[in-house]
Amino acid sequence: MTELIHGFKPDGVVTVNRVILKPEYDVDELEMRVAELCENVKTYHSETGFVGGYVALNSGEISNEGSTLGKAVASPLKDKEALIVTFWQSFADHERSHRSATFQPLFARVLMLCENGNEEIAYRMLWLGKAYTPRQAREARAAKERYLRRA
Repeated sequence: MTELIHGFKPDGVVTVNRVILKPEYDVDELEMRVAELCENVKTYHSETGFVGGYVALNSGEISNEGSTLGKAVASPLKDKEALIVTFWQSFADHERSHRSATFQPLFARVLMLCENGNEEIAYRMLWLGKAYTPRQAREARAAKERYLRRA
């Protein structure tokens, strides 16, 4: 398995929070509160199971090439929906982090922004990879062409 998040093991846990902002809040408020929360997790849990994470904001673009639900041209949740994705050594490590006294007040401040409440789902990794280098891509294409000719 290729490593995208340094130190994340194949048997680690990925958690995903989906945040939909209440109308009275904006991305700047979300970004500030999530940054405080993430800094806390890095500071207090990097030695107790936290491996890394990212926050992604809905850009409003919808892929008509990759979607099967109609032909929408823009997401109504543009700049209102974010995913908070974290990587952990284990689910137990993640749960302990949420019980910490330093985490809870910051978590509550993020939840105040959410119109959808919060459901954090844990996933196990099935595949992880990164793009080939240009040389590796050429070699992979050549190997596929050789294989397809023989088939």
